[in-house]
Amino acid sequence: MDIILAQSLLEPNAGLIFYKVVVFALLLFILRRFAWKPIVSALSEREETIDTSIKKAERALEEARKTGEKNEEARRAAEESARRVMQEARAAAEQVRSEELEKTRARIRQMQEQAQAEIEREKQRALDELRDEVAGLAIQTAEHILEETLDADRQRKMVDRFIEQLPRN
Repeated sequence: MDIILAQSLLEPNAGLIFYKVVVFALLLFILRRFAWKPIVSALSEREETIDTSIKKAERALEEARKTGEKNEEARRAAEESARRVMQEARAAAEQVRSEELEKTRARIRQMQEQAQAEIEREKQRALDELRDEVAGLAIQTAEHILEETLDADRQRKMVDRFIEQLPRN
């Protein structure tokens, strides 16, 4: 019996095939009528959404690339600007240093000139005092030697001639 039952399951049955074809056709008709359009439209929407997302991603990638290039360009410009500012600051500092150095040199020259002039005045004053002292000594010596007293005008003239004859240093 088992063998008979197994053979009957394997043998084609025309009625069963007919009902299976009818049920399958009916199922296709119902699916086509009610489910096919929503499935196809959902797939189309999904495809459009994916396509739109891909395009947005490509645009975003391109914008990111452009932004990166702009940022790189801005970074280079900022570096160049910073380099220029540093060079200008160095130049300005060098100029200020040079100006201060020149002012200091001018002050030193002025102080040297004032000191030289003061030295000359002191030297001249010392020479004048020395001449007066020498003149006084010469007069005293002359008075002692001659043992005569000369009047003051005559003494002064003699001393002036004597001083003019002295070598100048």
